[in-house]
Amino acid sequence: MATQRRPTIADIARRAGVSKGAVSYALNDRPGVSPATRAAIKAIAEEIGWRPNSAARALTHAHVDTVGLALSRSAHTLGVEPFFMELISGIESELAAHGCALLLQVVPDPAQELEVYRRWWGERRVDGAFLADLRHADPRIAGVAELGMPAVVIGDPGESGPLPAVWSNEAAALRETVSYLTALGHRSIARVAGLPDLVHTRLRDAAYRDLCAELDLDAPLVIHTDYTGEEGAHATRRLVSGPRRPTAVIYDNDIMAVAGLSVAQEMGLDVPGDLSLVAWDDSQLARVVRPPLTALSRDIPAYGVQAARTLLALIASGEAPEASEHPAGRLVPRGSTGRVGEE
Repeated sequence: MATQRRPTIADIARRAGVSKGAVSYALNDRPGVSPATRAAIKAIAEEIGWRPNSAARALTHAHVDTVGLALSRSAHTLGVEPFFMELISGIESELAAHGCALLLQVVPDPAQELEVYRRWWGERRVDGAFLADLRHADPRIAGVAELGMPAVVIGDPGESGPLPAVWSNEAAALRETVSYLTALGHRSIARVAGLPDLVHTRLRDAAYRDLCAELDLDAPLVIHTDYTGEEGAHATRRLVSGPRRPTAVIYDNDIMAVAGLSVAQEMGLDVPGDLSLVAWDDSQLARVVRPPLTALSRDIPAYGVQAARTLLALIASGEAPEASEHPAGRLVPRGSTGRVGEE
């Protein structure tokens, strides 16, 4: 059985009775054809199902309707951590509404991210990109800016340089959480944090230290991890087995908080009677465990939508918009937190 041939510009030109050049002018909205001819050519293209060839468009410097995201996270971590899956779902939903695709690549280290962006931009495979997991003095910022590639940082605007940022107030979310735990009588509050070189981890660390001093809490106690459940469990065992066992722990993601709950139960600790637990970023996983986890909840898909809209606007206008703040996480108390010593 013969495969149906893809419609071409030549097919449109033949049906419209014009040159291929006139068809190209009309389909790319360039001057050179009358409004009536332009409308007729576009109607024929729609009728026969013609679609632009992305490679050909790239060669003529037209948009390829694709944007990129490179992440130096393990594929395993991405597969189990709800945050990035929800963020990407939000990005995808907004891009799809504009006929745009997301090109995603997982790389072994941050240096490789910049190489990926250089290759994508040099090969004209993307119209722009997102930068996530921002680091202090991140070389990707200067590298991407030098390329002239439209890019949006998903992270703090204080570290985004000339690139527009979509961000969430980490300090405000942590203040609400620590103030809540303090009101429940907790004075020894620990953090099981993420990667120490990430900007959002540093912001949370700084806010946590400031709050411990401001509220006259016990000295800060932080263990940094790679966000995995295994590391979250290991950190929890260290905390509850050590000489300064905290009465509350704040985890930087839900996976580690669920692992911490399992460790507490394994070691015979009552949650929340002996140990209160809080997860950063709510998820279905945080709600189905017993007791359900108190969590910082925010609309992560909407965060992705906001980032995608910002990038699409930048690509369309060529002018960088102002930094756009997404609402900070809102604390949702559940069964994993309670007053100190309360069964």
